[in-house]
Parts: sequence; C-alpha cells; structure tokens
Amino acid sequence: MPDFSAAHSALPRAVTAAPSQPDFVQLHHEDQAAVRAELVAGLLAPRAFTSPKFLYDALGSRLFEAITELPEYYPTRTEASIFATHAAAMAGLLPDHATLVDLGAGNCAKAASLFAAFAPARYVAVDISVEFLRQALGSLQAQHPHLPMLGVGMDFSSALQLPPQAGNGPNVLFYPGSSIGNFTPAQALTFLRQARSACIGGGLLIGVDLLKPREVLEPAYDDALGVTSAFNRNLLPHLNQLVGSDFQLADWQHLASFNAVESRVEMHLQTVRDVQVRWPGGERHFVQGERIHTESSYKWQAADFERLLQTAGFARTQVWTDERGWFAVFWAAG
Repeated sequence: MPDFSAAHSALPRAVTAAPSQPDFVQLHHEDQAAVRAELVAGLLAPRAFTSPKFLYDALGSRLFEAITELPEYYPTRTEASIFATHAAAMAGLLPDHATLVDLGAGNCAKAASLFAAFAPARYVAVDISVEFLRQALGSLQAQHPHLPMLGVGMDFSSALQLPPQAGNGPNVLFYPGSSIGNFTPAQALTFLRQARSACIGGGLLIGVDLLKPREVLEPAYDDALGVTSAFNRNLLPHLNQLVGSDFQLADWQHLASFNAVESRVEMHLQTVRDVQVRWPGGERHFVQGERIHTESSYKWQAADFERLLQTAGFARTQVWTDERGWFAVFWAAG
C-alpha cells in the first residue's frame, strides 16, 4: 500500500474547535437470543451458511487487517493507488463542508488518508465491531484534534439509517474496499437505495472489485501464508462463543473458489472428516467434505455496476479505475 502518513498529519482547511475525544453512539446492541437463532438456522439449512459479518469479531478484524498487506490480496493496494492518483479529481466533485461517513470503518486508515484532499467538516465512523472502532477512532482523534469525530456502533448490513447525531449533511458516504461484494445483486440494490437516502445533498464514494481472471481472484482469498485461512477458521471459535457449539478447528479446512456462473468468489469451511457438532438444544452431523458457506464476494463489470447505481436513484456517476482495470471507485451524486 502507498504510504499515506503525510496525509494522516494534515488538517482540514476549515475546522472548528472539537473535543479531544470522539463522541460515540451505540446503536448495535446484540440481542444474543436473536443472534443465536440466526446462526442456528444457518447451521441447520440444507446447505449450511453463516453471514460474513460474523467473521469480524475482535480477532477477525485484526486478521483482516493482515490480509490487506498480503501480496496476493490486490484490492487494498489497487484501490489505494486509485485514490492516490485521483483524490484531487474526486474532491472536486464533493460538496463543501461535507460530513465524511465511513461505512465499515475498521481501523479508519482509508478515510484518514483522504482527509487532506477531501477536507471534511466532520468525520463519522460506522462499524459493527464496536470495541475495535472505539480504539481506532480514539487514536485517530489524537492525530486530528480539531476535526469533530463521531463513532457509530451499528450493523448496517440489514438497514442503513444514520442516527440524528450524524447531523444534517451534506453527507459523503464512503464505502471502500469492495465490501459491496458481500451483498447479492438484489441486496446491493437495496443497500444503494438506502445509501442514497442517507446522502442528504451529498453522494456515495464506493470501491468495487471488478471481474478478472480466476488465477488472480482465487489466490487473493487463499494466500500461501494461510492468513485468509486463519481469518475464515476463526469463525469457528466465534460460533462456539455465540451459540455454545463444540466446533473443533482440526475438523475443518478453509476453501475458496471462483463461481463463474454467479460471478463471485466463495469462501467455505469444509470438513476433513465426518463430525458431529452439538450446541444446547441442537446438533448437526456433517459428512466429510460437507461445507459451511461463510462469505461471497461478487465481482462486477463496471458498466453493470453503474447501471445499478442509476437504478438505485443516483443522478450522476463518475468512475476511476487502475491501469489494469482490476478495481473501480465510483462517485454517485445523490
């Protein structure tokens, strides 16, 4: 990844006094019974599955950070090169004095690298991993003490609705990293419609991974060092914690493959032997080779995604890609 350390130290052009600590709004309160019911339903489905959001516990979030540094994982550095090359052009399309709303903020580094170019009036970081976000935002506030910041602990995978504390806009929603690929096309359209409603006079800046050869895609999700395998298999102890199950790591292996029919990379956990998994009130027998589908990452043609944005109601779009056409960043004006 390019070194954005200089950008991290830059201050926005127009600032007002801000507290030394970021504000925080906790909207995501885990209903343990509902979470358990959701997971059990997925484990008992004819083809077992879990939502990819359960990959991101505290350890999972840190493992994903490590994945972004791997040589096989092209999306992070390719997207970063697009922002490094075109940040000024992007900034020219953004409304003045906008709030930068970082969806799935993680460690907040991607948004922070753009503070100098975008000069946001306020930064709102949204993530489901609440404690991880608190730590990241606290550190970032120390680096930018004059930029007002708000953390929002929220699961926006099912519904995107910002709290009143996020302000009245204009909002620039920032959704980098091709996370939109975790949604099916129908789910992506629903999300984009909600994003348009949340823009409030601004727009959406979104990273989209483009379709490319299998030989490039599959190693990005099955690296030689095994970090992605650890990230996927970390789901099992997380399930044990959430459901009370007795998954054993030694019984499962990581599997990633490109599904050309669906235009998506799929991640699975696959049994290496017959296993019986039990949890309070239930159990399931998995035969050798049976799988749990843990994540899908859809790959788009740029023209198809532009049409999706227009169907969602965005008025104007602009797209930037890298030289190889592997990745795209779209600006969609609300």
